[in-house]
Amino acid sequence: MIAVIDYGVGNLFSVEKALLYAGAAVEVTHDAEKIAAAEKLVLPGVGAFGDCMKRLEATGLIPVIRREIEGGKPLLGICVGLQILFEGSDESPDVHGLGIFSGRVRRIQAPQLKIPHMGWNSLTFGERRGEIDLFQGISAGAYVYFVHSYHAAPEAPEIITAQTTYGECVTAAVAKDNVQAVQFHPEKSGAVGSAILKNFVNL
Repeated sequence: MIAVIDYGVGNLFSVEKALLYAGAAVEVTHDAEKIAAAEKLVLPGVGAFGDCMKRLEATGLIPVIRREIEGGKPLLGICVGLQILFEGSDESPDVHGLGIFSGRVRRIQAPQLKIPHMGWNSLTFGERRGEIDLFQGISAGAYVYFVHSYHAAPEAPEIITAQTTYGECVTAAVAKDNVQAVQFHPEKSGAVGSAILKNFVNL
């Protein structure tokens, strides 16, 4: 069972449908007991960093999420669900993130390009390519779908597992231990996104 954490933001049912297609048993839930009982977790997110954190805090689920991560449960963050895993964001300077990863989320510096970065873009992989289960079978240069104005700037750059280029080098995915996260939307990324989600299901 994979629990998609429902805190009122994100493409919850698109993510659910994509995971079902990838072969998972899925439940969209804000129930702490169901989240604790699940084998894996998905943390989606759409919109502003501050609003997502405010809504997540209102659910009372933050201690539950921390406990499950600390216990080694696999978690996949998607879009702003990646960003809130960091300590904070320039989008909402006074709001604290979950701090699972050290570093902040910065605005994309692409003065000649339209912000938000919206549409299909290709992935490049770093030296850890062979270690990242999420991207097994995914070719370098594969295209996925992005909608964002900010991207993560980790203190430890080695946690970056995929990047894309949009005016600058942009963080597309990060991973450390049992936590992986992607800035793009796998549920909107066609066959490549389906393969990535299937890899998560099969972890």
